[in-house]
Amino acid sequence: MKASSLIAFQGARGAFSEEAARKLAGSRAAVLPCERFEDVFRALKSGRAAGAVVPIENTLAGPVYENYDLLQAFELPIVAETSVRIVHNLMAPPGVSFAKIRRVYSHPVALGQCLDFFARNPRIERIPFYDTAGSAKMVMEEKLPDAGAIASTVAAEIYGAHILRRSIESDRRNFTRFFLLRRPEYARHHPVHAARGAQWKTSIVFGTRNTPGALFRALSAFALRDLNLTKIESRPLRGRPWEYAFYLDFLGRVDSPNARNALNHLGELADFLRVLGCYPKGA
Repeated sequence: MKASSLIAFQGARGAFSEEAARKLAGSRAAVLPCERFEDVFRALKSGRAAGAVVPIENTLAGPVYENYDLLQAFELPIVAETSVRIVHNLMAPPGVSFAKIRRVYSHPVALGQCLDFFARNPRIERIPFYDTAGSAKMVMEEKLPDAGAIASTVAAEIYGAHILRRSIESDRRNFTRFFLLRRPEYARHHPVHAARGAQWKTSIVFGTRNTPGALFRALSAFALRDLNLTKIESRPLRGRPWEYAFYLDFLGRVDSPNARNALNHLGELADFLRVLGCYPKGA
């Protein structure tokens, strides 16, 4: 498959990131599974992939801090976002019934999001695995007679697993937000378009001096222009103990007059400021 069409993501085929890739890059998008998040960024940066899909936050587990740090380190622009409802399914090789299940493999976060199911079935042992889809792949390859996996419907389809119990997550309002990243030159030559009337979102990262009121003054740049902040996250700055970078999302296009004025204002106050992307607000 040509690198010009590949979308990189972390995990095995059938991971929720692949579902996000299909939503963001089309149902027929060719994908490049990667072992680690950093591998995803490197695949895009080096040209091995044309795009990358990464999770940035989950409504239950919270932010994916590693990807916040990698966004700043690799300088790959965000061009789109989407949310995927996380539906956890118990699956096993064909012929393995639910009554035979004694072990279930999955990512630790997925196991933790199915605690009610395990409370109702105390005979079943929870075994952490590196990836949800990877656990389905392993269970099918090993043909384990007493084991299952918790993964997506897509994973069951790809590996030929039989779904024994559907939607076993404890909280049905479980969503993960994903970004689609491109290389800077691609983003310059392929401007993002949105449907008429669609809202836009802009993501930035900045740092301020550790002085009284510095963050208040930085955020006032947006309040004074009636720009709605939808997310703010802080991360430690490497090499600068007890100093932080702030990741911020606000509603609006980066080139609108209010946004330009706000960013110019913030630029006068911040030690550094970078726009991570401007893209249509995802569903």
